[in-house]
Amino acid sequence: MPGRYFDEWQAGDRIEHDLRRTVTDTDNVMITTLTHNPQPLHLDAEYAGATEFGRVVVNGIFTFGLMVGISVGDTTLGTLVANLGYDKVVMPKPVFIGDTLRATSEVVEKRPSKSRPGQGIVTWKHQMLNQRDEVVCECLRSALLKSKPT
Repeated sequence: MPGRYFDEWQAGDRIEHDLRRTVTDTDNVMITTLTHNPQPLHLDAEYAGATEFGRVVVNGIFTFGLMVGISVGDTTLGTLVANLGYDKVVMPKPVFIGDTLRATSEVVEKRPSKSRPGQGIVTWKHQMLNQRDEVVCECLRSALLKSKPT
């Protein structure tokens, strides 16, 4: 099982996730149409070409979802009780078709659950970076994890 139990995390633990992904046009079109987002900046090359970006901008929901998804294998796979929330989601730089993205995670807080003995809450700062090491997405993610079986 790749995920870690609550007791195995410490504040300051940092992971550079191995998985990387080059974003395709199909990725962008699928998430945009699946979520019924009509924004032409994500779907219309002619429209997007006339904006300050000069080309289609990848839907931020894809970037956010990919960032969290990449983190799961190294953080909560097999140990998660529930994701409790995402906070302070920011996207400081755009993502474009052809960008190669990678993710990092750092534990910023850890505490035992007050209402669930044998479980605890870990909060990570997740970041998604492009091939130029620019942060393109960032958030705080809090999850309720199982403690290691005795």
